Amino acid sequence: MPISPTPKPPYYAVIFTSQLSDKGTEAYGKMAEQMVKLAQEQPGFLGVESARDAVGFGITVSYWDSEEAIRRWKEDSRHKVAQDKGRTEWYDQFFTRVCLVERDYGKR
Repeated sequence: MPISPTPKPPYYAVIFTSQLSDKGTEAYGKMAEQMVKLAQEQPGFLGVESARDAVGFGITVSYWDSEEAIRRWKEDSRHKVAQDKGRTEWYDQFFTRVCLVERDYGKR
């Protein structure tokens, strides 16, 4: 997954860290792909970056233009199905952090 081309700050980042359980990882992978596609269709979505290691620890950062866009995504009915599955089946642990990006820099 390439580095997301975000606009000039300010914008928001949602950082989702998780540890997969040993249940349903194939189904999880399919749902994760569907959620990225669905997020890309949401108003205010700017990009996403994600990585997962061999023992199931993952970090996904999605970028948004507003807190309202983040709230709408969190409340999307199809996203709620994935969230419920994550809580009950796929994750041993997870945590979400919402941040305002005030500065960014790098090489593209």
